[in-house]
Amino acid sequence: MNDADIAYAAQLQPITDIAATLGIEQKDLIPYGHHIAKLTPPTPFTKAPSNHKLILVTATNPTPAGEGKTTVTIGLADALRQLGKNAAIAIREPSLGPVFGIKGGAAGGGYAQVLPMEAINLHFTGDIHAISAANNLLAAMIDNHIHHGNALNIDPKRITWRRAVDMNDRQLRQIISGAGGTADGVTRPDGFDITVASEVMAIFCLAEDLTDLQQRLGNILIGYTRDQQPVYARDLNAHGAMAALLKDALKPNLVQTIEGTPAFVHGGPFANIAHGCNSVIATKTAMHFADYTVTEAGFGADLGAEKFCDIKCRQAGIAPDCAVIVTTIRALKYNGGKAKNELNDEDTSALENGLPNLRRHIENMQRFGVPVVVAINRFSSDSDAELQTVKQSCAEAGVSVAFCDVWAEGGKGGKALAEAVLEALQNPAQFAPIYDNELSLTDKISTIAQKVYRAKDVAFSKAAQQSLAKLEELGFSDLPVCIAKNQYSFSDDPSQLGAPEGFTLHIENAQVSAGAGFVVAIAGNIMKMPGLPKSPAAERISVDEEGRITGLF
Repeated sequence: MNDADIAYAAQLQPITDIAATLGIEQKDLIPYGHHIAKLTPPTPFTKAPSNHKLILVTATNPTPAGEGKTTVTIGLADALRQLGKNAAIAIREPSLGPVFGIKGGAAGGGYAQVLPMEAINLHFTGDIHAISAANNLLAAMIDNHIHHGNALNIDPKRITWRRAVDMNDRQLRQIISGAGGTADGVTRPDGFDITVASEVMAIFCLAEDLTDLQQRLGNILIGYTRDQQPVYARDLNAHGAMAALLKDALKPNLVQTIEGTPAFVHGGPFANIAHGCNSVIATKTAMHFADYTVTEAGFGADLGAEKFCDIKCRQAGIAPDCAVIVTTIRALKYNGGKAKNELNDEDTSALENGLPNLRRHIENMQRFGVPVVVAINRFSSDSDAELQTVKQSCAEAGVSVAFCDVWAEGGKGGKALAEAVLEALQNPAQFAPIYDNELSLTDKISTIAQKVYRAKDVAFSKAAQQSLAKLEELGFSDLPVCIAKNQYSFSDDPSQLGAPEGFTLHIENAQVSAGAGFVVAIAGNIMKMPGLPKSPAAERISVDEEGRITGLF
């Protein structure tokens, strides 16, 4: 059976029963049918830090072969529960862009899935739509203010706030809005970002509660006046209405895995163009009710895990107790130069050439002071010699390695990983971010480039230098940085696979997400509105006569 067949064959439990396993009372649930619910999160989050363990799942750089990070995240939590542990999951909501683009469904795979997978992959509880609406309400209020006299003296050519839609649509990257007559608004350059790259999504995922959300929304920098003074969303009195649109969406979503493990699926910023982590509220809710929370960060550890540690943990006051790095034999061979159509062939030489990518991710997570376990997501094509080669390399790096069969076996196939994680948790983490907030913005960027990516130099374009100087002048120098970079390489060149060294990282521009509380540095040719591939997944998605959605996997 394929992923969809397995998902549809699963027997889901009532969501009230899933909630009860965590001690969540029915009165705190807002059901969305029988198998999905939102809940009112506990405030304050009262569980003492010593009573829970936070497990971060990350990965080597993604490849066309796929690594199965979400699948392993789900399988690990299922395995922990099979071992008698009170575990829960906190992961991101899929964006419609990749669902209909290259990736397809993003709810795990095989017997390690969160359900109902078709709802989670599509409209779910409407959270992402609410974020789009809040983003575009602000855009409408900006243009409306200018149309009705522009009392704030906003410069139409210096508006930095863009519109958003949760779809890959390259046609909308750069547009001219307000075309037409005087009644149709002011003609100006404009454009769309994908919703998961909107600052509203980042704010949504970093806010502690509704009050914090509204204050952060007011802090959004939307552009500048004609005399180059900053203008914020609060100057337009837009933040209250935006918060009203997001009030219900802010409540975390509770679903279940095939094996009945509680899963909080909430928020979904990309890690290559945003900070790549599910909501703080969902993570803290899981940590409040469970003894073990398994969460993940997007793409490779150089992106999602670094931002989890340097942005999310810093702002939320949390810290991982263990990091799991997911990889596959096929992905390592691809990083070692093996062609995609030859990855099923045994090739220990290509594997050895690709192992530096894994070792660098291990070193990086160890640098954050976190115990590390490597999870090999197994495929039938993996040879014993190849598996032994990886095991030996991990032993030399001082970390344990576990082979996972969670796609085929669910929690049972993740027991070796769960046991390795429990053993690693016996070693207390000495967690610390990679840089101090007191550094300048350029020094923070350089620290990440040199310590995480292993760049030799950082080249700041003239535009980046001017932007960073302006942000320093406006008082944003104490914020962490979020580097927007391609996910395929440690460098800004996606073709440099493996573990490149001695390269120069190119920072093309920078902007502040003042409400989210970080500065975005754009490295290389990266954009916030993806396009569809030549043969998008949407071409294979349909609905049968019984209303069953096909082609999501």
